[in-house]
Amino acid sequence: MLYHFTPFSLHHTGLALNADRYVPDKSPDRKGSFGAAPRDIRNHMKRHQDLCEATPDSYIRYEYPIILDESRAAMAKFVNAPTDTVVFVSNATTGVNAVLRSIAWDDDGKDEILYFSTVYGACAKVIDYIVDSSLGKVSSRPINITYPCEDEDIVQAFHAAVDSAANAGKRAKICLFDVVSSLPGVCFPYEAITKACRSAGILSLVDGAQGVGMVDIDLENLDPDFFVSNCHKWLFVPRSCAVFYVPLRNQHLITSSIPTSHGYVPKFGTRFNPLPPSSKSAFVNNFEFVGTVDSSPFACVKEAIDWRERVLGGEAKIMEYTQNLAQEGGRVVSHILGTEVLDNESRTMSKCAMTNVALPIDVELATANTQDWMMRTMVKEYKTFVALIIHAGRLWARLSAQVYLDMDDFEWAGHMLLELCERVNHGEGR
Repeated sequence: MLYHFTPFSLHHTGLALNADRYVPDKSPDRKGSFGAAPRDIRNHMKRHQDLCEATPDSYIRYEYPIILDESRAAMAKFVNAPTDTVVFVSNATTGVNAVLRSIAWDDDGKDEILYFSTVYGACAKVIDYIVDSSLGKVSSRPINITYPCEDEDIVQAFHAAVDSAANAGKRAKICLFDVVSSLPGVCFPYEAITKACRSAGILSLVDGAQGVGMVDIDLENLDPDFFVSNCHKWLFVPRSCAVFYVPLRNQHLITSSIPTSHGYVPKFGTRFNPLPPSSKSAFVNNFEFVGTVDSSPFACVKEAIDWRERVLGGEAKIMEYTQNLAQEGGRVVSHILGTEVLDNESRTMSKCAMTNVALPIDVELATANTQDWMMRTMVKEYKTFVALIIHAGRLWARLSAQVYLDMDDFEWAGHMLLELCERVNHGEGR
């Protein structure tokens, strides 16, 4: 969610955050869909970029691995996991690729990948690629859900899909699901589905692209088979950085990084490795160096976690503020639009920092280009961006709450969306 920016402090929350210190760019067209890092953290990243440019061989070969280990240790503590189970990849989609491209599929053609219909589009295409390239070894099975629904409905849908796979002579091998779904942005019962996967003997692949920094993540308690979460979305780490967790019991399944690089261990023979010898595990070593890329965001993880504690007062205060703002802001926007917020009766869908508000537009009267026209118009004319989703026959606006936003921003967004909808209802964008 992106809004017009004016200087403010979070005076009513006790965070007392100075906007000049936080906001990366006061320009009203700063885009918020891909995360935003504080100036302090971006300056930290630039220092590491300068160190690398000054002496690239020294930095990349000898200094950066130590810095990376410090980041891994800080992240492991943050998500309550052993350090040797945590590495970094560029984004959550890369982590999903690393898992699904490494899994050994049986030759009998019975293996299936389960996923929910609200899966992130890029991850759905990873599944499509695996199916298309497996030459009949793998199939996929969507689990259809329509919001609003209760968490138990989703769990029951999972069990029904497992039974359907068995009845069709298939074998559900792995299930991909979210922590917080992207479109629409709702809290998914990932803990219950992880437990259900474990009971059913199915590998759990948790896509927490929207997760770390927005909701509390405890991997020791969750105990998934695989977990990945972007750090640039909500944790204030510069793009692009994601934590990739694989417990020790499953690390032998992940044979290669994406892309494959010097850390890969071939089944037969050895290859020359120009990097210094390492005593780290094959899993950690695999992801430590994946080619000459800008890995400076990975060096910012510890700094970002410390900054959140030092400047904002810690995770509990951040999450309380953003989740309350999302819930209250959603109600304000829905009142302005004369519609409603997407939520279930138990209010579990809204236990995150995103909210979804229905737009007063007749979807049947809109053309296929209306949704794209509205988002383009937001960027060009209103200098903002709000993701729009068609779900359950309605058009919804997904709004996010961040520490640098307050209720005035949600009110502004509500009036902007109302004006845009009125333009559509009068014939524009059709």
